[in-house]
Amino acid sequence: MSATLLRSGRLTVTCFMRKAGLHLSARANGERRYTKKHEWVLVENGIGTVGITEFAASALGDIVFVELPEIDKEFGKGDSIGAIESVKAASDIYTPIAGTVVERNTQLEDTPNTINKSPLGDGWIAKLRVKDDGELQQLLTEAEYNKFKEEEEGAH
Repeated sequence: MSATLLRSGRLTVTCFMRKAGLHLSARANGERRYTKKHEWVLVENGIGTVGITEFAASALGDIVFVELPEIDKEFGKGDSIGAIESVKAASDIYTPIAGTVVERNTQLEDTPNTINKSPLGDGWIAKLRVKDDGELQQLLTEAEYNKFKEEEEGAH
């Protein structure tokens, strides 16, 4: 019963905060954040999972190779943590946040096209221990990213 009340209370607080124009910390609620270079990060318990968006995966086409970062390597926000090669192009992967790599998606070494099939799920690139969760507030929310993407598509 207390779990139900807690969930209900959190939902009420979240709805109230949204109506009031306030935002919960991205770290607190596991909200996916985005960059204008079409990467995303989802932070839970101080660990940020990083990947590319559906838009980026679609633009790249069939992905045939992924270069993954090394475990325990530190990166600054915006650093290249790896690369993706597709039948159309090659592209660096930039980390939306600073942190240290704690896990890499080795499944991508054998099946890089997992990114095409599930860029926001099984196609994640790496997990980083977040250095500064304040950086999350500088990234785009899903609504902001969708608006940016629409404007970018309209400009081309």
